Amino acid sequence: MTVESDANESPAEEYKPPTSALDVTPTLDGGVLKEIVKEGEGEDTPLSGCKVHVHYTGKLTDGTVFDSSRDKGTPFTFQLGKGKVIKAWEIGVGTMKKGEIAVLHCKHEYAYGITGSPPKIPPKATLIFEVELLEWEVENLSGKKDNGILRRPITNGIGYGSPKELAEVEIHVVGEHEGRVFDDRDVNFCLGEGADNDIPPGVEKALESFVRGETSKLELKPKYGFGDRGHEKFGIPPGASLVYTVALKKFDQPKDSWMMSSHEKIDEAKNLKEKGTKYFKADKFELALKMYKKVLDFIESDAGFEEEFLADRSAVLLATHLNIAMCHLKLRNFIDAKKSCDTALEMDANNLKALFRRGQALLQTCEPSLARKDFEKVITLEPTNKAAAAQINICTQRQRELHSKEKMMYANMFEKFAQKDREVSSN
Repeated sequence: MTVESDANESPAEEYKPPTSALDVTPTLDGGVLKEIVKEGEGEDTPLSGCKVHVHYTGKLTDGTVFDSSRDKGTPFTFQLGKGKVIKAWEIGVGTMKKGEIAVLHCKHEYAYGITGSPPKIPPKATLIFEVELLEWEVENLSGKKDNGILRRPITNGIGYGSPKELAEVEIHVVGEHEGRVFDDRDVNFCLGEGADNDIPPGVEKALESFVRGETSKLELKPKYGFGDRGHEKFGIPPGASLVYTVALKKFDQPKDSWMMSSHEKIDEAKNLKEKGTKYFKADKFELALKMYKKVLDFIESDAGFEEEFLADRSAVLLATHLNIAMCHLKLRNFIDAKKSCDTALEMDANNLKALFRRGQALLQTCEPSLARKDFEKVITLEPTNKAAAAQINICTQRQRELHSKEKMMYANMFEKFAQKDREVSSN
């Protein structure tokens, strides 16, 4: 195709689409015209975020084929509404039903613009695509192949930014279980603390992909809902799948740590530590652990810290590792508890809490001899520590029990060997 240098004589203006083609552009400016070649099934069309699978053939207005998935023998897959394809496809494919075949006539403003896409597509080219919509998949926000959080947009939001962890969000939620509405309210909370507001983890995870003003329906599998515990107040049984309609009204993004001064990092770390302690006292150990771990994001590295704040940073950091260890003990994550104590002891080799908690973790991992050493060191540093003395007695008892079990195991083993020897001799 020859492209004239005069912009007033571009191929896009010379081409006359058939009068049977319908304008499907939101502004009805004729930018995307659609002819249905074969009707699709049902009434549903793919929504923004869906992964769609299509076959297509792309032509210039003179009939030259410049691209075809059919020639490649593989359908083309893309996520709708995410800017992965030309605007004409976002609009046109979004109007199609499953199994539908349609021809899209796309002006250059909705295709490759005034520059085209050399060498195959000239400047200001109107393009013609025959598209077959094979199928589509609802957007999965779980980040895994379990399709645990499916999003079906209802109302598009504005802008591109989404709330991140610790952002303060204002939402309206409607929760349903087997057709029954169990929750319908406005909620304000910080992302990461949803559990304290009876918000399931799947809703929190999904909100990290919402934009301001968006309303979407979420389908949550049990692990992203209220899991194996269910929710007594809402009347949700264990292992229940849920449906939530969520509207993100507004959100305030937290300040990134790299943008903070040393003083601000310390203040934020202390604030998160206080939240963690509040949740710990309320026996919400998982939430407490989450808050304590967020403290580390702000002060784990001393890079950029001014000299006058280093001592304060070290004190908060040490206390945080001790608190993390305690949370892990409560949650029976004994190996992680030991690791946190190890980190604390690297900072303070004689820290009584770190030694005592590591001893507790070692006891639970069947290491009574090592645990005993930690409790004995506590007694050395603090002779009046009755709790450590009691733990030493427990270690002694556990060591005896282990020795007894080992003795019995070896006795049985030797008896088996002896029996085999007797059988061999008799033969």
